[in-house]
Amino acid sequence: MHQLTAETAARFAEIALGHVIREYPHKLDHVLDGPEDVLGPRALHPIFFGSFDWHSCVHGWWLLLRLRRLFPDLPAAPRIERLADEMLAPGKVAGELAYLDRAYTGGFERPYGWAWLLALQREAQRHEDRAWAEDLGPLARAFADRFLAFLPKLTYPIRTGTHFNTAFALILALEWAEVNDARLADLLRARGQAYYDTDRACPGWEPGGDEFLSPALTEALCMRRLLPEAAFRPWFDAFLPDLVAREPASLFTPAHVSDRSDGKIAHLDGVNLSRAWCWRGLAGALDPERAALARAAAEAHLDASLPHVAGDYMGEHWLATFALLALEAVP
Repeated sequence: MHQLTAETAARFAEIALGHVIREYPHKLDHVLDGPEDVLGPRALHPIFFGSFDWHSCVHGWWLLLRLRRLFPDLPAAPRIERLADEMLAPGKVAGELAYLDRAYTGGFERPYGWAWLLALQREAQRHEDRAWAEDLGPLARAFADRFLAFLPKLTYPIRTGTHFNTAFALILALEWAEVNDARLADLLRARGQAYYDTDRACPGWEPGGDEFLSPALTEALCMRRLLPEAAFRPWFDAFLPDLVAREPASLFTPAHVSDRSDGKIAHLDGVNLSRAWCWRGLAGALDPERAALARAAAEAHLDASLPHVAGDYMGEHWLATFALLALEAVP
């Protein structure tokens, strides 16, 4: 069984340290309102200018802080601490906040980047020897407020397995809200149940050619987080009624990645890692037969993509985060 070891953690830390302050190449999520808005990543985003795009930089920082906590003797820990002290600082947070005050930023990084920023601040709260959480607090609050304003008007969930996926954002945001904002936690539970409670017999038509999340399994994991266990089991059995027969077969079959230098096709390594995370996260709520299937499926998906978290920058700037999610999950 694949496990998170100190050696693997050290490798992931080195990967992330290699990209969180690498400014180029970079893909901006930026609307130009005039020639004065023609600016580079570092000018727009004083903290999250690295890692090819804003959201990958955010969860690259999440990975670094999490590994620092999980492995206090990590060789890279002193470098992580020094860099975090420099970057996750009030003046730079103020610059990130100022970006949100620009015109046309209402949809900036919605909802994936929002959720990862909350996850980062929640992880920072666990590092009580540093001021990172306090310094990131205003930025987390800004994105929590955006969730509060947005979810009531999101009539339909977004089910695609890319950055727009609603269920994935609910999972990450709920962990933050349960500690920091009871009103948001209640809203996340209410909207998630409204979106997914009546879903039945999921066909598992996936993956799409550029997906890095499993729409089916991410929804199932979301409902596990939202529902009491007694309510989740009946929902899950109706959602995937033929699981014992390994149907839908697509959910048990790792995605084939034909070109890891193509940024969109490289997403499919992510779908394998995120499925492993979901299968492991679901296993503990299932009966022994289904749990065994879930664990075996997780291992198959890890086998397919864990060797490829580095090598080409199109995957290297983000895949280790999803590998950590999968490896840390208790199967």
